[in-house]
Amino acid sequence: MLKLYFIRHGKTEWNLEGRFQGAGGDSPLLTESYDQMVQVGRFLKDTPFTHAYASPIKRARVTAQHVVKELHQQVPLTLVSRLEEFHLGKMEGMAFTAVRDQFPAELDAFRNHPDRYDAAKIGGETFTQVIDRMTPAIQKIVAANPKPTDNVLIVSHGAALNAEINALLGTPLADLRKRGGLRNTSVTVLETVDGHHYDLVDWNDTSFLTAAATPTDTI
Repeated sequence: MLKLYFIRHGKTEWNLEGRFQGAGGDSPLLTESYDQMVQVGRFLKDTPFTHAYASPIKRARVTAQHVVKELHQQVPLTLVSRLEEFHLGKMEGMAFTAVRDQFPAELDAFRNHPDRYDAAKIGGETFTQVIDRMTPAIQKIVAANPKPTDNVLIVSHGAALNAEINALLGTPLADLRKRGGLRNTSVTVLETVDGHHYDLVDWNDTSFLTAAATPTDTI
């Protein structure tokens, strides 16, 4: 079966500060994140990869570049715009506390009730819109790597990956958040034979990271 290794980008300044980044925001990666990218690459180096794909947003692109470097394999990297983070409109750059005060219903739905999330007030994307743009990209990636022994890397963003991975697994919209969040530089693995049906192999694996987890690591 083809295996897809999904990696969330390294931790950024806004992650640490508790701010929404979204597709339009992009704060610098923390120094510690580069060490964690090395750890991801070393963790995966014994797995042969045929290709790597990443969101073009800098925090994901740089994470992908560093992880691929640590694999010590000749792995081509392709940037795919459909893999970018949620467009969060007015929430981008805002502290979580400020969003809670200004957009309480939207924040609660975004974090806990995806089926109730109405992005109109903030001018962003809904969960369905994100899934509808990401799924064709994943299907194209699967089609481009047809051998059952192929493995691919996909580097993207916490909220978008959480929504898309769960959608690929057939999780109902209302339950997309029930597996919990994804930590920075975590690895989640799915396998598929046809690009339409997926099985979960590993969720949010961070066993290879030496730093202890903190609340700001996960979204």
